Amino acid sequence: MATSNGEFVAAAPVALDLEVHWIDGTDPDEPRYQIHQIETHTFVIRQSLRVSAEAPFIYLLFGDSRALLIDTGATEDSTAWPLREVVDQLIEDWLTAHPRSDYELVVAHSHGHQDHTAGDDQFHDRPQTTVVSSELAAIVDYFGFSEWPSGSARLDLGRRELLLVPSPGHHEAAITFYDPWTGVLFTGDTVYPGRLYVQDMQAFKSTIGRLAALTGTKPVTHILGCHIELSRHPGKDYPLGAREHPGERPLPMTASQLRAVHTTAAERANQPGVHVHEDFILYNGRRIRDHLKLLIRSRRSPLGVLPAAVVLLLLAGRDWVADHRLFNRPEKRTSNDAGRQ
Repeated sequence: MATSNGEFVAAAPVALDLEVHWIDGTDPDEPRYQIHQIETHTFVIRQSLRVSAEAPFIYLLFGDSRALLIDTGATEDSTAWPLREVVDQLIEDWLTAHPRSDYELVVAHSHGHQDHTAGDDQFHDRPQTTVVSSELAAIVDYFGFSEWPSGSARLDLGRRELLLVPSPGHHEAAITFYDPWTGVLFTGDTVYPGRLYVQDMQAFKSTIGRLAALTGTKPVTHILGCHIELSRHPGKDYPLGAREHPGERPLPMTASQLRAVHTTAAERANQPGVHVHEDFILYNGRRIRDHLKLLIRSRRSPLGVLPAAVVLLLLAGRDWVADHRLFNRPEKRTSNDAGRQ
């Protein structure tokens, strides 16, 4: 546990509060974001579905000497998505409770898709802040990976040291962050309760194998990804671009579910297509018909406006579904209030 001045000691992992009802788009007056403190030094921020249909989760971890922000959300507009303002206030509050000087912030990413990096520009001029590029070369250089993807790296936040595991498959420069303090694996879009889009199945299999092996050697309490796309009905996902997610399943996943991803990836590695599991849906490859089915199901897809452009993108082989750019336009009305629990 942590001492009164915020220093971290060996009694980890600590108890977490993950009993939370997330904003899910069903309330037309819901706030633009929601903050939930899962323990004294760890916060989760969710972007509203009414701001972005991706509704990503962002994580803020505090150590004795600096904090880490994992991802910056899906929206560039700081009025619709005031992430800098939110993070500044959380840091100010934390420093009030745990005073120290020269406190730094590192902004890093689970991977480089736009729905995880759109808010980066809000932090480029922030004092005592490093924004790590989401490009592979910059990631390897900044974190000091000796080998990619077979190696690992460590990030010391000040007596809270994270293990960084290369996690290509969904994205070539994806990272999983393991935090011994909470026991959480922060897996980005590699593992989460939703559609797991795999660009490179061989890399993905290796990644999931490494993460599954880690659960056998480290105390992994929870797996936290960056989206929820499944309802509480087994294997049932929401349409792509949906602005409401009634009856979402919980965000946390378990080591057992991670191992199920590993098993499914191994069994379906040579079978391109969509493979439905009760806790996730594996998209192996970029088959046009699979992505067209997603579009047809979408309540708010751009098919009525941009059918030719979408089809051309698909035919060109661009992984636009994984990048989600077409679905990140905020609704015209957004609340100025924030939800905090």
